[in-house]
Amino acid sequence: QVQLVESGGGLVQAGGSLRLTCAASGRTFSSNTMGWFRQAPGKEREFVAAISWRGGSSYYADSVKGRFTISRDNAKNTVYLQMNSLKPEDTAVYYCAAQKRPYYIGTYSTEPYDYWGQGTQVTVSS
Repeated sequence: QVQLVESGGGLVQAGGSLRLTCAASGRTFSSNTMGWFRQAPGKEREFVAAISWRGGSSYYADSVKGRFTISRDNAKNTVYLQMNSLKPEDTAVYYCAAQKRPYYIGTYSTEPYDYWGQGTQVTVSS
């Protein structure tokens, strides 16, 4: 059974940093794009960042570009999201996601992603 388990969320003041971790189990994702999404109360789930199967390419939402960094360690079957200069508008539940189709980037929507974690809460206070 495939599982994606996020950790590292919490409460932080504006301007602070957090590092989210997503540990995958049940299969390897070394040939698959992985990504992070977030969902704030009353809003739709939105794309945050994605990284290609070997980590050679990464993609970011405009709202986080320059502040967040996605990375992966295929030996550990893990993907990370380093979040710096956090703002109150970054407050949301953050979800890790993985694609089943190999060697495919997909779009910035949720559609290409087949596996999802349970989410971790990030709260940024002003």
